Amino acid sequence: MLKLNQVRLEFSDRVLFKDIDVFVGEKDKIGLVGKNGAGKSTLLKIILGDQPINGGKVIKPKDYSIGYLPQELEFASKLSVKDEVLKAFEVTKYLERRMEEISEELTVREDYESDGYMNLAEELNHVSTQLGLYDIDSQDEQVERILLGLGFERADFQRSLSEFSGGWQMRIALAKILLQRPDLVLLDEPTNHLDIDSVEWLEEYLKSYSGAIILISHDRYFLDQVSNRTVEIINGKVFDYPAAYSKFVGLREDVIQKQKEAKKNQERDIKQTETLINKFRAKSSKAAFAQSLMKKLDKMDIVEVDDEDHSAMQFRFPSAHRSGKVVVSANGLSKSYGDKQVLKNLNFELIRGDRLALVGKNGVGKTTLTKVIAGLTSYSGECEIGAKVDIGYYSQNQNEDLPSSSTVLDVIDKEATGEVRTKIRSLLGAFMFQGDDVYKRVSVLSGGEKARLSLCKLLLHKYNFLILDEPTNHLDMVSKDVLKEALNQFDGTLLVVSHDRDFLSGLTQSVLEIKNGDMTFFPGDIKEFLDRKKAKSIADFERNKSAKAKAPKSNGASEKKKWNLSKKVKSLESEINTLEEKIKDCKQKGAELDFSDHEKVKEQMQKQSELEDSLLKKMEDWEQASEELNGL
Repeated sequence: MLKLNQVRLEFSDRVLFKDIDVFVGEKDKIGLVGKNGAGKSTLLKIILGDQPINGGKVIKPKDYSIGYLPQELEFASKLSVKDEVLKAFEVTKYLERRMEEISEELTVREDYESDGYMNLAEELNHVSTQLGLYDIDSQDEQVERILLGLGFERADFQRSLSEFSGGWQMRIALAKILLQRPDLVLLDEPTNHLDIDSVEWLEEYLKSYSGAIILISHDRYFLDQVSNRTVEIINGKVFDYPAAYSKFVGLREDVIQKQKEAKKNQERDIKQTETLINKFRAKSSKAAFAQSLMKKLDKMDIVEVDDEDHSAMQFRFPSAHRSGKVVVSANGLSKSYGDKQVLKNLNFELIRGDRLALVGKNGVGKTTLTKVIAGLTSYSGECEIGAKVDIGYYSQNQNEDLPSSSTVLDVIDKEATGEVRTKIRSLLGAFMFQGDDVYKRVSVLSGGEKARLSLCKLLLHKYNFLILDEPTNHLDMVSKDVLKEALNQFDGTLLVVSHDRDFLSGLTQSVLEIKNGDMTFFPGDIKEFLDRKKAKSIADFERNKSAKAKAPKSNGASEKKKWNLSKKVKSLESEINTLEEKIKDCKQKGAELDFSDHEKVKEQMQKQSELEDSLLKKMEDWEQASEELNGL
């Protein structure tokens, strides 16, 4: 387990974290949420040890392992995909060597009751458990299962890492983390580069993961499926709730409403008390009473309402002129990259007013098709744009499309024409670029700020056909809601590439799926499409239970050792029964708590987590002792 104790972080005149406390239990699945710029990614770096802090400390056990997947990374490796991923198992070589060393020492030693002997036995148990997690006899199978689950084909396994884009390299990094099975996994927007199939696979994998997870994601459904706790960052403070995201939203609203009511009642009581004090303080016969009322006010704990951040984008797409009935007409449309054919003889029509979701695994040609329609890449066959069609294109790679050396103001000023030039500041303000923010250079903007700036550019022209390629990447929950509402009010034609099911639900009316170069049309919402697709899917691999590695048996053990082990097994069984009763009682008390009392909820959760940690340790000790006793 890990604990952040009174952590404080300051940047110049801004306090990012104000003496925050966060506890991470052994099996906690935590969704870390907050607006862009709240400090979510920074908090992960603090836990990892990559970000110095101004106060407090991060407390964790000596051998506590952490795996971290950032939003952006790049490999310099020239290895093949499989060889790079197999590097995740390098630690097993050390563990195997250490097991042999400890086993040999325990065989020759006879000081069975000494602290040194018991310390070695405990280390052997720990090393054996760690080695069992890696399941060294099935490493190739594990690598294949995870790579296939993350969307790779077997033909990709021997390809050089340098041949893959940043998104696919991110998947390789994720595969290595999952195979290493650290005590704590830190994931910063892991679904940004995954298709729907891979997201669903990752959901199932993380739900059954044996360690702890802290997850940053703007995908509500993904958070609901994976997390069992939600930690929200608002204005430098953290609010911790024992619930997945959707339930957390309701709990938080309920808590704040109760706080507001309590504060209102308290303010009324204070006002009434102050009226009485003013009325009686001048009368000698009532002076003592007035003094007691004043003492009462001094001792009163003022009710505080938790901070709320209501800042959000505010915009609507401008109405545009009406296009012709046929917006896009394709006949025999094909596209190849070298020997690889991505799109094969596609024939389709997009009609004015269509609202389409374009889905498919990464690399099947979704982005390629959007670029063909937008006139940004070459192709063979026919792709005709209809009469009076004006296309607005949003690229998922806005990091590359925005000029890094320009300021926010320069980007919009360069694109704006006509009357809108007089409203540039107001327009940027609607996208939360206020004050000196407009002079920030693109190179220092966060992913969310770049996404907002790219969306702002779309409003500079009255487009009647919007093509959006992964528009929700890097946007926080509130910004996604604002964008979705704006798109629902958009009166033109819409084509959206997205892996965010919650965003697509209720936004589009039909689905286009690209698979093996072909395109299939499905009428209905994304949820209907997924239900239909799930019924047809077949898993390539089934999860196999890992066989735990067993420690070598000691030879020549004495009768005294047998007696000691037998005594230890019985003692551990008694301790396990006691702990199970305590946990049962703790859970019952936790269910009766008022969630609005943050401190009591946190205290109860910590107590339960500590008891569960103790139980797990005792059960591991019991299993080890029982196996050793049976071996003798």
